[in-house]
Formats: sequence, structure tokens, C-alpha cells
Amino acid sequence: MVTKTAAVLVLILVATIAAIGCSQGNSGALATPSPTSGGNTGGTVGVVRPTWIDAQISGNTVSVPKIEVDSGKMLHFKVAGQGAQMAFMAYKLGEETYVRANLCVPCQSQSFSLAGDVLDCNTCHTKFEARTGKGITGPCRNYPKAEVAYAISDGKITMGMDDLLTAYENTQKPGWP
Repeated sequence: MVTKTAAVLVLILVATIAAIGCSQGNSGALATPSPTSGGNTGGTVGVVRPTWIDAQISGNTVSVPKIEVDSGKMLHFKVAGQGAQMAFMAYKLGEETYVRANLCVPCQSQSFSLAGDVLDCNTCHTKFEARTGKGITGPCRNYPKAEVAYAISDGKITMGMDDLLTAYENTQKPGWP
């Protein structure tokens, strides 16, 4: 009798562990990509969390390491301007690199994650198209993330201070462009 009860308890335990494992495996929730998943290529839906770095600033030129973005990281960095710290993000989707203002105006967030081809505000969870910066859903969707013009040279993504300032100002305008 004890053996039969123990066997039933073991079966219940195994079934419970299997059910928990299956529900965590692929329940439709976004998973964090592994280093072998290809980062944020747009093919695999995974969440790429921000990595804050110090940008290199030389005169009116700001740069971040291209290899970091190419490896699948979503870089966040700040630059002093307009008497405040302006935040920006750099990420790669497929073969294209993007640099955008990193500000969700109504909720004042300066932190986004990349979920497939969607930018997700880490504060209010407003969603934006990562390729265009256009709002999709959420309370801050009327404040598109303006793109920053950049050049690639010497393994760096290089931006001009004027281009950064313009993108930051445009992101603060509802409905822009």
C-alpha cells in the first residue's frame, strides 16, 4: 500500500515538474536570446535588454563601438546637451543599424528593450516600430523615436552633436514627423 501511494506521489511530482517546464519553455512569452540565437536579427523574437555605455565624445562628434551593436547588443548612451543629459540608443535589425533618441516623453523613461522588431518602453510598455520609430500601442505612442544620422568609420558608429540634438528635440514633439 505504501509503495503504491509513493508511486502515485512520484507520478504527480513528475507530471507537475513537466508541466512547469513546458509552461516556461515556449508559452508565447518573449525569451532572452542566447549568444547563439543571432541576437536581434529580426528573425527570432527575443528581448534584447539595454546595455548602458559611455560614448566617446570628441568636440562635436560622438561615437560608440560598432562591434558591440553588431554582436546583438542594444547600446544606450547619454550626451550632455540643452543643459541636460540626452539619452540615445543604437541597435541592429537584420543588416541595418539604427540610432534613435531614447526618450519616452510622457512617462519620462530613458530605457527601451528590443523585442524582435519592436521597441518596448521599459517603464510604460508603449511599443514602437524599431525600423521607423513610429508608435504602435500604449500611452506614449504619439511621441515617435526620431532617428539620428550617423556614419561608420574606424569600427565606430559616429554621430554629430547637431544631429543628436535634432533627433532628441524631434522625439519631444507629439506626432512628429
